Amino acid sequence: MRAPVTDLPIVLEDVSFSTGGVTILDRVSLALTAGSPTVLIGPNGAGKTTLLRLIMGLIPPTRGRVTWGGRERAAPVHRAIMFQRPAMLRRSAASNVRYALAAAGVPRAQRASRTLELCAQVGLTGLERRPARKLSGGEQQRLALARALGKEPQILLLDEPTASLDPAATKAIEDVIHAVATGGIKVVMSTHDLGEARRLAGEIVFLHRGRLIESGPADAFFSAPKTEEARRFIAGELLV
Repeated sequence: MRAPVTDLPIVLEDVSFSTGGVTILDRVSLALTAGSPTVLIGPNGAGKTTLLRLIMGLIPPTRGRVTWGGRERAAPVHRAIMFQRPAMLRRSAASNVRYALAAAGVPRAQRASRTLELCAQVGLTGLERRPARKLSGGEQQRLALARALGKEPQILLLDEPTASLDPAATKAIEDVIHAVATGGIKVVMSTHDLGEARRLAGEIVFLHRGRLIESGPADAFFSAPKTEEARRFIAGELLV
């Protein structure tokens, strides 16, 4: 029997990305493997969102290469991404999920039951018929998570999923992320919140000015950072 196709490890080799004459990422080398969540941290403008887009395969690198499971060309069948401000379709929460399931190729006969399962998974049971655009900010983020999970991804990419949310909404999102990661999905997410990084990360990737400054196990990063930039960032100093 053939081994199941996987996009892991995702390997970036000397990857740079520039646009309009501005270098957003500069010679980043990184390997993402199965296991606990990888959390990207760094100041605004460090390149976190661009790195997620490269990992997803939405943009090609200006130089270097990205491989998914050893392949340079791999359709994002096994990957899903949730952006910081996901768009809500002008329909109910359930219809948003059903649309995502249809796009993922889920047979029509399975969509209704799968929609209920996904809404329950992200804590939206009872809100399925509510217009998506009338949900709270935290509920919309959980709905976006349900849509992404409808693809049954191996790798889930999240761009600051709790930005601007209150503590209760943040905890609800973090609970879903923890459950998803425990279930075997590789989570790669960015955050501006060091507390969130401590709570969720198994691995930290610290970016500054488009460069990968430091990466490694989260416990070691926070207890004994190796670089001056990381020490200052953890201490709450502004990096410019």
